[in-house]
Amino acid sequence: MNNDPELNGKYLGSITQDFAVVSDTLKEASYQIRKRGFSEHPVFAIAKFDQPIGQLLIAKEDLAVNWNYNASFLNEFVQREIIAEDKIDEFKANYKDPDEFCCLFVIDDNFTKFVFIPYPED
Repeated sequence: MNNDPELNGKYLGSITQDFAVVSDTLKEASYQIRKRGFSEHPVFAIAKFDQPIGQLLIAKEDLAVNWNYNASFLNEFVQREIIAEDKIDEFKANYKDPDEFCCLFVIDDNFTKFVFIPYPED
């Protein structure tokens, strides 16, 4: 699967527009995932269609947004072989502060990419 090295405008605008609506919910979910000891590396899989990664947190129809948001974490991505065992340390090294950034796994047709987007400042 070929991925663009950068998130193009098609995705950036749509994700940014949604993020203004869902960021508080995602930030709280990230905090709860970490606080309850599930993972230090929460990941939110987003897609415009149903997909099996994680558990549905926000359905696009519920908030009139463009994407469905599923809550997950690093271990599930390793179990599903999306992240190889030998790439775990690399993923952790690239993972940004979860109090300041949201880790999204964008899934759309032939495009998949991890994206870190900063939470809005209070």
